[in-house]
Amino acid sequence: MEYLKSQGVDDEQIIKIDLEDRRNSKLRDPDVLLAYIDSRIVKEEMYYVLLDEVQLVDDFEDVLNSYLKMPNVDVYVTGSNSKFLSTDVITEFRGRGYEIKIAPLSFSEFFSVFEGSREEALENYLTYGGLPMIAILQTAEEKIKYLNLLFKKTYITDILDRYKIKNVSELEELINILASSIGGLTNPNKLMNTFKSVKNVSISVNTISFYLDILQEVFMINKSIRYDIKGKKYIDTPSKYYFSDLGLRNARINFRQYEITHLMENLIYNELLMRGLLVDVGVVVLNTKNDNGMSQRKQLEVDFVCNEGSKRCYIQSAFRLSTEEKLKQELRSLVHINDNFQKFIITDEPIKRYQNADGVVFMNIYDFLLDKDSLRV
Repeated sequence: MEYLKSQGVDDEQIIKIDLEDRRNSKLRDPDVLLAYIDSRIVKEEMYYVLLDEVQLVDDFEDVLNSYLKMPNVDVYVTGSNSKFLSTDVITEFRGRGYEIKIAPLSFSEFFSVFEGSREEALENYLTYGGLPMIAILQTAEEKIKYLNLLFKKTYITDILDRYKIKNVSELEELINILASSIGGLTNPNKLMNTFKSVKNVSISVNTISFYLDILQEVFMINKSIRYDIKGKKYIDTPSKYYFSDLGLRNARINFRQYEITHLMENLIYNELLMRGLLVDVGVVVLNTKNDNGMSQRKQLEVDFVCNEGSKRCYIQSAFRLSTEEKLKQELRSLVHINDNFQKFIITDEPIKRYQNADGVVFMNIYDFLLDKDSLRV
């Protein structure tokens, strides 16, 4: 609203309605809402309709569709996750609406309002995440309380309301397992076995798959599928799951596990998504021979295969490159990729960006995060 005003839009051209406000309860009737909006549109200038919590209106889809062909009306709506998810937008509007996905703050955005060094900012970001309120709250206690309440009162409540899940303990335990193993390869079968062996709980593969789909729908986690780089084909299972916000992930497991290597990998993955890239987990298959001269196949992992149209790059997340052996390990998969796309290794080491003899670019994590063009060569 403030943005519209800054662009010279007159107050009369902005129709803002908070449908959660009891004072607007009559407007939850679709016909009354439609008549009210129509009564406000009295000129040919562009009008901007802002509807908050639109799911409180019965048949709200009909109300929105009524303005699709009006050239001087631009409609923006928000809604609760439990009633109004991305799949609903796709189903109800069939390409006639535009969905804006709002991610947590990027590290660059977070750092721009953080009072402290970039090192302190990164530690804070890896611990409490990038939700906008986190950038405002001052103490660790306030941030932890906020994240815990958000998880329980918004995410879990919305999931239960929408999907009518009876065994909430199973769902919450699955979230715990995923939070404890971010960046690890897994699939519903592996997760089922984990429930049996570690939790002594029997849960079907179909139920686990259903829960995983739910967690992706509510934007809690993202799934990254493996891609055979040489074979140029996808390997459907196992896959990796990353949390959309690290603060929520850490709050879920009471900040017990702070594995910097896994957190940094999740951070890089989220940053790549924010930049609009399609991100897969890469696999390089090598045909080698063992000590007995027998043929064997080895699979080397590339953390991220990033695609943007016809452009591609490969990225390894390497927190430390402290030994020659560690350096060789990170390079091994990259040097066996026989194409001309750019290859990167991102590390926390205090290095200046450089390119080695194999064409691999090494860069510091801060240079990657704070420069939106860091993947361009």
